[in-house]
Amino acid sequence: MLHLVRHAKAGSRSVRAADELSRPLTQAGRTQALAVAERLSTDSLISRSLISSPSLRCVQTLEPLAAQIGGAVVVDERLAEGARFEGALLLLASVPDGSVLCSHGDVIPATIDALVRRGCEIIGEPDWRKASVWLLRRGDDGDIVEATAWPPPLPA
Repeated sequence: MLHLVRHAKAGSRSVRAADELSRPLTQAGRTQALAVAERLSTDSLISRSLISSPSLRCVQTLEPLAAQIGGAVVVDERLAEGARFEGALLLLASVPDGSVLCSHGDVIPATIDALVRRGCEIIGEPDWRKASVWLLRRGDDGDIVEATAWPPPLPA
């Protein structure tokens, strides 16, 4: 099982347009990140492999989980906003089971769509909102065969 997280609520784009990479989480986003960490940290299958887009808001979304499980957040450009889904697919194929990855509202839908085109089945309703979590299950051959979205924790 892999976990693909959309970053939690961040500050307004218009306020920090000059430095989009350093746009931080809002207080509501920090609360969401803590709730995501609490939910994921109870999963005995979570590994210490935490991989994030280079954007501060993504790194901050995974930091509470890193603190709870004793891991560190590693940055990977393939999860950056505007990155193509092919890079995310290669990353998903190479990470160990239990990995948690954090990306953006453009990369995640494109990646899920690409997985569906490759035979992955979506269980339940898709959820693209901030702080939503996609659970991706691998088949015996290592391909991702099933995707389920958890809704974001409150506050939205």
